[in-house]
Amino acid sequence: MPGASGAAGAGRARHPAAPFVTSLHVAGRKWLWAAHVGGGAAGGRMASSAGLALCGQTLVVRGGSRFLATSTASREDGQPADKGSDTVLASTFSKSGTYFALTDDSKRLILFRTKPWQCLSVRTVVRRCTALTFTASEEKLLVADKSGDVYSFSVLEPQGCGKLELGHLSMLLDVAVSPDDCYVLTADRDEKIRVSWAAAPHSIESFCLGHTEFVSRIFVVPDHPELLLSASGDRTLRLWEYRSGRELHCCHLTSLQEPAEPWGDERFAASRITYRSQDGCVALLCDCIPAVYVFQLDAARQQLVYRQRLTFRHRVWDIAFEEGRGLWVLQDHREAPLVLCRPVGGQWQAAPEDAAVEKVSTHLRGNWAMLEGKNVGAACFRGDIQNWPRPGADPRLRYTVGSRFSEQGYGKRGVRPCPLQKASGWLGHGGADPHPHWERPV
Repeated sequence: MPGASGAAGAGRARHPAAPFVTSLHVAGRKWLWAAHVGGGAAGGRMASSAGLALCGQTLVVRGGSRFLATSTASREDGQPADKGSDTVLASTFSKSGTYFALTDDSKRLILFRTKPWQCLSVRTVVRRCTALTFTASEEKLLVADKSGDVYSFSVLEPQGCGKLELGHLSMLLDVAVSPDDCYVLTADRDEKIRVSWAAAPHSIESFCLGHTEFVSRIFVVPDHPELLLSASGDRTLRLWEYRSGRELHCCHLTSLQEPAEPWGDERFAASRITYRSQDGCVALLCDCIPAVYVFQLDAARQQLVYRQRLTFRHRVWDIAFEEGRGLWVLQDHREAPLVLCRPVGGQWQAAPEDAAVEKVSTHLRGNWAMLEGKNVGAACFRGDIQNWPRPGADPRLRYTVGSRFSEQGYGKRGVRPCPLQKASGWLGHGGADPHPHWERPV
């Protein structure tokens, strides 16, 4: 390891530094892995520590306190190398935050330990993935792909191969697991939500049927584990008792829009459903729309109550709740990439000053190139969803550790996010109809 030894003079103390991974770099068709050895202040300045090591088709270049490992092979296992651009398609944290996983369009599944950050494995998946989730026990990672299959990968054995668990006849768009790990829930392009036994995935407990378009997002409510939220291209948000497949409530999102809004007649679907257990607040982000819908879950009455719509001047890429702090909003604006919203007087609004927001925003501004001009996300549900987007042409992408968001939002195919007018971080709620059209199943 570089930095641990070198052409040091007599009597020089060695630095017993522990290695840790700071970032993962992926380039072209070959894999690249970069690591940094911390703790030894002198090691990183020693030019004489540069070196080269080769074993089979694995090549390592070391220099200073870093080393870079790559493969010289143009093919692996006799198959042509995949021509992905290394765009991240999906990512997620485990329940405790101990693990983080991501998958890219080069068919790699990369598993990290977060405390401290360390890359545990880089494994290959059969097809490009659309969604992934950890089991509640954090022993497995479930990966859904575009061919309709779900594979499980061991977390405890990070080098283990994937195991086929279940399959659909159409592309899977999301996967979830019940809090007790008894059920695997999958959503597909053909309007179906399937509930399968985790111990025997070929055994189907129920189907949640009612959507008339592709189901883009599903979310099991953690403190009401019998309830499921789903969103679809039919522009509805629905509440289910998923074990029986019974629909409890349906909200038509079109009833929450202003008639003059430019996206009023366009096809859209949810790119994120996030939930705050503290007060049962549900936030819904739709792709290609600069707005976030806020609902209240009334579990006793088995319904959703519409509360507010947050409107932004810039495209919103993703949202996530942090318990005790508020709603984080990632938007397409370099000067104010993050907004933290908090409830004030019963209405959510942007926090005027927050040290955490400024700290993370500073890091994002310093690494804005990884977002600017990229097709941020895996797909946009508008139009023909069969046309899964090809990633951008950027030959190299850096995976930076430390994102607070479990996965990127969806981007319009072939269109770069456009720089809009300067944002002031203003948030407001539109004048949506306070009595939207609710529908209860007969």
